[in-house]
Amino acid sequence: MRTRVCVVRRLVAAALAGTLLAGCGTAANDGDAAGEKGEATDIRVAPIAPARTVTDGKGVRITTAKPPERIVCLVALCDDMLVELGLAPVATNSALLAHPRFLGKARAARIPQIPGGFLSPETEAVLSHRPDLVIGLADTHGRLAPALKGATVFWPVQPGDWRDSIRHLRELAALTGRTEQGEQAERRFREKLARAEQNPSERTSLIVFGSDENFGVATPGTDVTAGLFPKLSHYPWRSRGAQGSYSLEEILAREVDVLFVETLSFGGAQDGTLSRKLAKNPLWSRIPAVREGRVYEVHAEVWAKGRGTRSLGIVIDEATAKLR
Repeated sequence: MRTRVCVVRRLVAAALAGTLLAGCGTAANDGDAAGEKGEATDIRVAPIAPARTVTDGKGVRITTAKPPERIVCLVALCDDMLVELGLAPVATNSALLAHPRFLGKARAARIPQIPGGFLSPETEAVLSHRPDLVIGLADTHGRLAPALKGATVFWPVQPGDWRDSIRHLRELAALTGRTEQGEQAERRFREKLARAEQNPSERTSLIVFGSDENFGVATPGTDVTAGLFPKLSHYPWRSRGAQGSYSLEEILAREVDVLFVETLSFGGAQDGTLSRKLAKNPLWSRIPAVREGRVYEVHAEVWAKGRGTRSLGIVIDEATAKLR
């Protein structure tokens, strides 16, 4: 049974970020120093200049012959950035665009979906849209790069925190020539985060994710959204690497006041929310957030997968409202 739980957690984490965010086992001496608030958010925005070449976080140079117009998104961050820049992909494998603060269901339905899902998008389908730029997650979609070489430009992104999300936005703004829109989007996000962190909640909060009762805990450093939460509330959770996660017993001991729950779906019928499944465990009802009715199922496409400035802005709005 324990082996099966480990496998499920690893698969959930891999599908979320293309890397191992959570596993099974225990770790000692976590302490409450995890996820410190850090420095105040700088609201200054440097000018963005148009560019034909940008250098990604691993030093890989991305060059397009002209401003890309036909962009295929293999990761929701791509969709997020495009909408912030006033653009839309020619195809995607994300459901993020259907959210009302993106394109909405009607407009999103007109954008073709790439078959194969997030983990295994079909190369032929990607190329059928004649993209001049394909954006995917480095750890998950990097293996597609050889098949795309010569036909299009592949850009691997891998944000670790909100600063990386801004960096990628600025890079795409430079490539597309949408520099003014990029600056405006960055400024909106920086100012929103700066306002929120001026009056943080004293409540202890927690984000959990999963598709069944085998859940994971979102932690700063491995989850972009969780990286915001030390600025918004008391968030005493740190990554335990691939071999460690948190049990309900440990969560109960931390006296969590507000719980945000991301129910993940990877295709197929959804058979209920994660919070409802966790409620089968008698410990669940003893968590203060559960007793006091402060458990909130959130939009997983935005909270877990978006990772761009628009998604993170929505998270700030929703989280601060619930943390009051």
